[in-house]
Amino acid sequence: MFAPATLITGVLLSLAFGTGVYFATAEAIESDAHTRFRGMARAAQYNIDTRIKSYGDILRGAAGLFRINPDTNADQFRQYVDQLGIKRNFPGIVVINYARAVRADALPALNQELRARLLEHGVLRFEPLHPSADRDTYTVLLFIEPLSQDLYEKLGLDLEIRGAVRRELARARDSGVLGSSGTRITLRPGPNQNALALRLPVYRGPLPAASVEERRLAYVGSVGLGFGVTPLVSGVLDEFPVEGVRLILTELTELSREPGEPVPRAILYDSLATDAHPKPAPPPDDSSVFAASLPIEFNDRVWRADFSIAKSALYTRFDMYYPWLAGFAAAMSAALLYALFQTLASSRRNALRMAEEMTRELRASQAKLQASHEKLRLLAAHAEQIKEGERKRIAREIHDDLAQNLLALKIEAELLANRTRGGHRRLHARADATVRQIDVTIRSVRQIINDLRPNVLDLGLSAAVDWQVADFARRTGIECELVDDDGEHRIDDHCATAFFRILQESLNNVARHARATRVRIALQQQADMLTMTIRDNGVGMQPGSRNRHGSFGLVGIEERVGILGGSFSISSGLDSGTTVVVTIPVVSMCVDVGMDFYPGKTSPVAVAA
Repeated sequence: MFAPATLITGVLLSLAFGTGVYFATAEAIESDAHTRFRGMARAAQYNIDTRIKSYGDILRGAAGLFRINPDTNADQFRQYVDQLGIKRNFPGIVVINYARAVRADALPALNQELRARLLEHGVLRFEPLHPSADRDTYTVLLFIEPLSQDLYEKLGLDLEIRGAVRRELARARDSGVLGSSGTRITLRPGPNQNALALRLPVYRGPLPAASVEERRLAYVGSVGLGFGVTPLVSGVLDEFPVEGVRLILTELTELSREPGEPVPRAILYDSLATDAHPKPAPPPDDSSVFAASLPIEFNDRVWRADFSIAKSALYTRFDMYYPWLAGFAAAMSAALLYALFQTLASSRRNALRMAEEMTRELRASQAKLQASHEKLRLLAAHAEQIKEGERKRIAREIHDDLAQNLLALKIEAELLANRTRGGHRRLHARADATVRQIDVTIRSVRQIINDLRPNVLDLGLSAAVDWQVADFARRTGIECELVDDDGEHRIDDHCATAFFRILQESLNNVARHARATRVRIALQQQADMLTMTIRDNGVGMQPGSRNRHGSFGLVGIEERVGILGGSFSISSGLDSGTTVVVTIPVVSMCVDVGMDFYPGKTSPVAVAA
């Protein structure tokens, strides 16, 4: 049985874990719903942008009509608009019109044309246009479709009466792009009855319109359309996947006003506005709703679309109960896990005690193994030095005894060959053959001496390396380059011998395995460090070849460098050659064989071979 304190702790942990899972699940559901809502809002934003762009395409088609046929009349314009199927395909568009650009001297003829058209429709009242003293250009509405009874009075309207519209028309004329002054047109009383206009300049067909001057000369008027904001947006809201969404369209770009005009309201559309409540309160800024604000571009003007919806509209019944189920399941799981943990705790403590005892024994074994390994390294170093000493002694004995005796024997054989040259031909031939055999034997003895320990090592490390590189190039035919800083490398005989053996082993590996055509050896000393670099252009090392069973060349090099207190690195890649770098300190690094090895002292090694 568990103690009371343990039970209380388990209950508190279970409640805390269940509460955390509850809030995490609720936050995940809310985040998912918010993401879905933003996706819906972006789709609605895209639909509004697409509809506005389609209005620009309609104007480009109408401008093309007048560009191809500048003499297009009212009937032809009506036929063009009818085939667009505005009510069916573009329900937001209220009217499409054409305005002709004229100067003051052309106003009388234009007045006659407009009066005649109005008489055809039974309209007797017509206010002619009169020249203005402050300007010489006029943009007059000539065609309007669909033309209803309440729009007759718009025929003959001069669009340049308002300064903001006049400036926007001039900008569109000079740039050749869509223009809109942003002026609100009230369709009927009440909220959400705003309409906006778009205009596109029309240029005379045969004339070029690449520059500002050419566009001004070719300018004949503009086509425009007016669309209601409510039908533009209502169709988008009807396609929204969930009900209850609220949309507020706000104009962010400042409108140009005429002197004395009131400041227009920034809100273009509010889906909650009604005749009874034309200005509803803004959406609550709390956790009960999702909100998304997205920009909408309208002809170089920027609108802000504020979408909002109650969170409950996006939650299913399962979403409402799922956090409670997840919290309960998490609390029960935590309780079971805590009980299991307490059950295993005592077993764990026993296992830890056993592990501590085993760890102590393992550490003791590791210490013994490390000490044994260190002794083996010292023994190997001692054996290597003894071997080098024996090689040196045998080489000297061969040189002092056998080589001298062979030289004396050669002298005697040469005397015998010279004395028998004339009278004893057969004896002379035997003596001469003996001299040649003695020469061969002397060369073999010299090669044996060099293999045991080259005498050139007595001249210093640089001379030994130079001799070894030259001998390697002569024997293998591989091109060798030696780079030596020509410094005096003050190292003792043991260290020089070790360096020389490392060079020998590296060059032998190149000859046996690298299939190289060029080897570069660099011997350089910087401060108290001596570095030797051996680089070839061979095939490189095969993967796993460094640790191949029965291969001790690289292991021997690494052990020699470790004994000298230096560093050893090898880098290789397939078909990129192999580079061996050996670096050792040259100050107080080699001492007598009989000294012990102390890692913390100035001398980094005890013996060198």
